[in-house]
Amino acid sequence: MTGVQTLTVAPGEGEQRLDRWFRRHFPHVPRTRIEKMCRKGEIRVDGGRVKPATRLEEGQQVRIPPLPAPGEAPPRAAVGEADAAMIRACVLYRDDNIIALNKPPGLATQGGSGQTRHVDGLAEALRFGLEDKPRLVHRLDRDTSGVLLLARTRAVAHALTAAFRARETRKIYWAAVAGVPSPAMGTIRFGLVKAPGHGAGGEGEKMRCIHPDKVDKTPDAKRAVTDYAVLSSLGKRVSWCALVPVTGRTHQLRAHMAEIGHPVIGDGKYGGSGQVNEGEGWGAQLGGEVSRKLHLHARHLRLTHPVTGKVLTVTAPLPEHMKRTWDMLGWAENDVPADPFEDLA
Repeated sequence: MTGVQTLTVAPGEGEQRLDRWFRRHFPHVPRTRIEKMCRKGEIRVDGGRVKPATRLEEGQQVRIPPLPAPGEAPPRAAVGEADAAMIRACVLYRDDNIIALNKPPGLATQGGSGQTRHVDGLAEALRFGLEDKPRLVHRLDRDTSGVLLLARTRAVAHALTAAFRARETRKIYWAAVAGVPSPAMGTIRFGLVKAPGHGAGGEGEKMRCIHPDKVDKTPDAKRAVTDYAVLSSLGKRVSWCALVPVTGRTHQLRAHMAEIGHPVIGDGKYGGSGQVNEGEGWGAQLGGEVSRKLHLHARHLRLTHPVTGKVLTVTAPLPEHMKRTWDMLGWAENDVPADPFEDLA
């Protein structure tokens, strides 16, 4: 392995994308590794975080983290026995091409600032006889549980990533939300833009909703669409909703539900004590014996298998804290269809 290096963008190298510049200097480093180093903040330009598509300028200083020498395989991270057993117990489905997990709440999908234990690292324990560890093809928020797919080969990873980007997969989330949305079935179309957090590290960063008419006029805002359906409710205090992220923006479901006055139960970021439910006065915490953890779960995923061509469906049981809430409220998992939108449409 090399040590940390700092390289200067030379004359004639300006206006290049960072990932292409990096590959010219270090052709043995795969593009996926460059993307990962950018996500984790290991590659920096003039001290700041960057994306693979960032355009470089002559004279800028690029921080290069330790890299394997040409022909040298990067060291494999060791996974402890307890963690290996835990992540293997999360497997819902496995074949020669795909692994589907029921990701526990509180476990990050990928490494990042302050994240040392995550699915991407624990995937070392999911090789099941193959040389390469499985690759993530999409993400879930750290506090969101449920179906998470990994690809066991590079070709399958490419195909699944393309399917997610083309919205050829069907993802249905379950959530307990404050109050009862009206109408009982609808679509939320607020755009989203990242709002800076507080502190030097950007703590508290979150997504801000933008009216659809103002998205095109708001710098960096992106259109976002969520379908929702109310499946059951307890009076006007709390309801069980199915949510479909038609687009896949950061924190989309949480921000959208809070924006319409019905934050996800346990969502301290978007539905804290200051978040008042429209007309009902209920925030994102129900009190009593209801867990303060986020009540958002990736329940069901349907897609066309990239190798067999058959329809693959994966359903994830609720995590313990949501199961307790469902039992307390008298809701039964089997009382609703797998895709309630087809049933209610």
